[in-house]
Amino acid sequence: MNAQIQVVLIAAGCTGAVGVMGLGVIRLLRRASLRLSLQAGSAIAVLAIVAGTLGTAYAMFLSSHDLGVVVMVCVVASVVAFGFCWLLGRQVEAGSLALRRAARSLGQEGAGFRSPTGPMAAELAALSRELAATGEKLQASRERERTLEQSRRQLVAWVSHDLRTPLAGLHAMAESLQDGIAADAGRYHEQIRAEVARLSAMVDDLFELSRIQSGTLRLSLDEIALDDLVSDSVAGTEALARARDVRLTGETGGQLVIRADARELSRALVNLLTNAIRHTPAGGSVHVAATPEAGGVLVAVADGCGGIPEADLARVFDVAWRGTPTRTPGPDGGAGLGLAIVRGIVEAHQGQVSVVNTGDGCRFEVWLPGVAPAVAPVPTAAIPTAAAPSVRAR
Repeated sequence: MNAQIQVVLIAAGCTGAVGVMGLGVIRLLRRASLRLSLQAGSAIAVLAIVAGTLGTAYAMFLSSHDLGVVVMVCVVASVVAFGFCWLLGRQVEAGSLALRRAARSLGQEGAGFRSPTGPMAAELAALSRELAATGEKLQASRERERTLEQSRRQLVAWVSHDLRTPLAGLHAMAESLQDGIAADAGRYHEQIRAEVARLSAMVDDLFELSRIQSGTLRLSLDEIALDDLVSDSVAGTEALARARDVRLTGETGGQLVIRADARELSRALVNLLTNAIRHTPAGGSVHVAATPEAGGVLVAVADGCGGIPEADLARVFDVAWRGTPTRTPGPDGGAGLGLAIVRGIVEAHQGQVSVVNTGDGCRFEVWLPGVAPAVAPVPTAAIPTAAAPSVRAR
């Protein structure tokens, strides 16, 4: 047999025997620490090399002196290799312990993930970055949960107050009618009917808001013409505008088409118009315009309310915000849910809503994604009115 083949077979046999024993050791260390597993794996690799070297040297019938030199070299090399294996295991263990201590901060309230400062292996460093990103998301989620919980508590307090006043009035009027002491029974009946309508609208707003916040709002998307939506919304609020002596106008620029739920989006637009009319003094004007925008369309509702304080602009779309410190709404005021419903509906359509102050009032801007290229803007005359549902605003 060729001498080289003999050397290969002897080396393979010696290293293979060590490898078989190493497989058993690795299997036993499956649940051991990463440091111990890494050191054991490195030691098995070193032993396999030493076994192959010594087995081959012994088979070559070297002299006792030469064989002793080979053995000495293998021992020294093994000691050095084992030292490096131990240092490598300690380094990996230190990085793992530092990462584990840092990971505990993820569960602490008000504390974000603090990445270890020392050097770590590339995989552990990547894991640290992932944990840092997860910590930021968890912190943001906690902030949203805290804000939502505060909003819910405020909503319960405001709605409880808003319900208590009309219910007390209904109770008093019902007792007066029952006892026969009402001087004008017809007026009492009209007031009862008005309060019941107001409470029904409040319950309807609460139901809509609960669907939005719970994620159960289901949209029936279809391609709709925005000019029809605007004209219907203007028609639905024209009576309120006339009653308050407010001039209501609207226009669209071109044939704008969007993919939306006509019923829900109409509710949002009517909410904005109703809100604008109620906060515009007599003799003022409210104007709604729809124009093509980059990647979609922009619907703007401008009023003459006199503007919103800069400190309150960020709270306009909060639940139960009315723009006034008083808790008691006006005779036709809502529960402060209209604008919160607008934001929920617009965001459900993958859009954005914002508000800015203008010269004599403010302008609510709704951006919605479009589905068809808009033609060149062609200003139209005042949009004709048509029947549309009436929805309460804030």
